[in-house]
Amino acid sequence: MDITAMIVLVIVLALFFDFTNGFHDTANAMATPIATGAITPRLAVALAAVLNLVGAFLSTEVAKTISGGLIREGEQGIHITPEVIFAGLMGAVLWNVFTWLRGLPSSSSHALFGGLIGAAVVGIGFHSVNFTTVVAKVILPAVAAPLIAGFSAWLCTRLAYGITARRTVEGAKLHQGRATFRIGQIFTSSLVALAHGTNDAQKTMGIITLVLIAGGLQETGSGPQFWVIAACAVAIAVGTYAGGWRIIRTLGTGLTEVKPAQGFSAESSTAAAILASSHLGFALSTTQVASGSVIGSGLGRRGTTVRWGTAGRIGVGWLLTLPAAAVVGALAALLAGLGTPGVLATAVLGSGAVLWMFVVSQRDKVGHHNVVEVQDAGEAVEFPRRRPFARKGSK
Repeated sequence: MDITAMIVLVIVLALFFDFTNGFHDTANAMATPIATGAITPRLAVALAAVLNLVGAFLSTEVAKTISGGLIREGEQGIHITPEVIFAGLMGAVLWNVFTWLRGLPSSSSHALFGGLIGAAVVGIGFHSVNFTTVVAKVILPAVAAPLIAGFSAWLCTRLAYGITARRTVEGAKLHQGRATFRIGQIFTSSLVALAHGTNDAQKTMGIITLVLIAGGLQETGSGPQFWVIAACAVAIAVGTYAGGWRIIRTLGTGLTEVKPAQGFSAESSTAAAILASSHLGFALSTTQVASGSVIGSGLGRRGTTVRWGTAGRIGVGWLLTLPAAAVVGALAALLAGLGTPGVLATAVLGSGAVLWMFVVSQRDKVGHHNVVEVQDAGEAVEFPRRRPFARKGSK
């Protein structure tokens, strides 16, 4: 296939991946405020879309990690081909759509990394992957960030409930004024959406920059061009506005019952972790951070329970994402390696699989009208007082 046509095909698929990243990760910012009634579903996704668009212009450090760190390229490295990048993207897209169908908040980032690694290993060899960068800027943050965010959310939730506690006489109705956290949730969820744009949109920028370098249209080691930044920002914003309602339902009510103080704490912790990682150039999974924060906030509030069955399914999805996307990317690379017929066959089969999963999703459609049932989140839960132990022999 002509190199120009191949580059165009890769850019189109990369922008489609960016679109799936948007609707896949809308839940990271907006699941908890939707669940508590802080903001309506339609307004939530619209606000997230705008802030994702703005956030994509704020930093390019993560993009540089993808374009110049994950895969060795340039005069002293490996000349990765657009066909390999195309195969890696196909692995990431198919895993993203599959996990969306299942309502699992898996990592779009790790799907992308897995697809690229699998395709590069099959198409070029193990030496094409910079495994030092993979460990330092992908694997270690994936382990540490959810734990740190979860602990932070747990601590913030405990503080929020401790500071706003009210004492009442036994039997009186307990009003703790915590519904005001709903207002705070609008700001914290907006910050998460902005942070998501600074981190996740850059991954697609890095991929497009990588294919431009591979095609000789851009200098090795250079960052993303402005048109690349703008195109990726728009793609992720449009995808965010599409909703991703299935994953919003899982994060909003599937893991734990969320109250405003919890949501505020979880979103604050998520935003802090994502913004810090973006500044350091870590290609962090915002989904894992958001899920860890929701679980931590659930553990921090008395009277609530974490649905560990759902958490376990999400955890299995996290573990499978990178290797599963790598396998699909490797298979796509084998097919694409056959030349133009192989590339076209990969495109047709991948498009058919995406279309089939979309048709299946319509059998149990989830939208803004049935994504969550908003609880009476403003009322605090009153716990029964423990009766003192009776003295021995007393009546």
